[in-house]
Formats: sequence, C-alpha cells, structure tokens
Amino acid sequence: MLRGFGYAAGLPFVIVKYGGSALWGAMVYLFVGLFAARSRPAILAVIALFLAISVELFRLYHTPWLDGFRLTTAGALLLGRVFSLWNMLAYVIGIAAAYAFEPARPR
Repeated sequence: MLRGFGYAAGLPFVIVKYGGSALWGAMVYLFVGLFAARSRPAILAVIALFLAISVELFRLYHTPWLDGFRLTTAGALLLGRVFSLWNMLAYVIGIAAAYAFEPARPR
C-alpha cells in the first residue's frame, strides 16, 4: 500500500520504501506477543528481532521451488524476494516502535 499510494499521499521516500518493512517488523513482534503473551516485552522484542533477521537472511538461500514460492503473493509477503541490510534496520525500527507501545497492551 505504501509503495502504491505513498507518493500520491505526499509521504517521503524513506517511508514509502521502508515503511512496509517497519510494519512487517512490528507485525512479527505482535505475533510473538500472541504466542508468548506472558513474556516480558524485552524478551518479545529479542525473539521478534531474531525471527525477522532470520527471515531476511533466509533470502540468501535459493532453490528452484523456494524461488518459485517467492514469486507468489504469499511468498513475497512471508519471505520477501531480495536480501537487504536496510530492511533489517527497518525491522529494528518497527519492532522498537511496537515495543514502545507495549504498555498499551492489556494484561
């Protein structure tokens, strides 16, 4: 959505380019929180960061069937297509933002 409508909405390049990755990192944090709801927020952030970076590093591994899956919409959303160190930074920002809003989560 950001890449399709971000420029028309007047958003800066950095938000359009990496905003989706930051949101993806926040989503990973929230999913980890769903499965480990009793864990401390710092532990959730570390686990989420480990998972997000693992998925990014997994993009360096190529097989025909995996590359075929990455060409599908589900594969692109779950695994991505291209390795990027900048995406890792965006994941850190997204996870940090989700962590910052953690006190709002009901106990």
